[in-house]
Amino acid sequence: MTLEAILAYLHLLAILTMVVFISSEAALCRVQWLNAAVVERLAKVDMVYGMAAIAVLATGIARTVWGVKGTAWYWTNPLLHVKLGLFIIIGVLSIFPTLTYFRWRKALRANGTLPAEADIRKTRRLVMVQAHLIALIPLVAVFLARGFGK
Repeated sequence: MTLEAILAYLHLLAILTMVVFISSEAALCRVQWLNAAVVERLAKVDMVYGMAAIAVLATGIARTVWGVKGTAWYWTNPLLHVKLGLFIIIGVLSIFPTLTYFRWRKALRANGTLPAEADIRKTRRLVMVQAHLIALIPLVAVFLARGFGK
């Protein structure tokens, strides 16, 4: 039972970290706020967001393997696959902003140029889509935890 509680805590901590850092990206990635310092910060914030996402996945898998309900209970429930599907979609969507932040930082360091407004808006839109999709995962999670989908 202690292991279950620790795994649940670590999973929630990773989720909250992920949410905080995608929110930070959304707040920073604005045309009116983007300057050299923000370009540098976005790359760092996105790196922590990515590490938190990996931690969410790792702790989620750990909960299915070592948790009380076990792999048979989780992996046969279609709601787990919905959660994973949403998580994968978010992960794929996050590739573009990540590559964009590195490109912005490289250009800034090379010649001091900031990104174009259209590029900032496009990137922010993808960050916002991710943030809104993340909000759907707990909805599926509460139904999964209560045995729906079985």
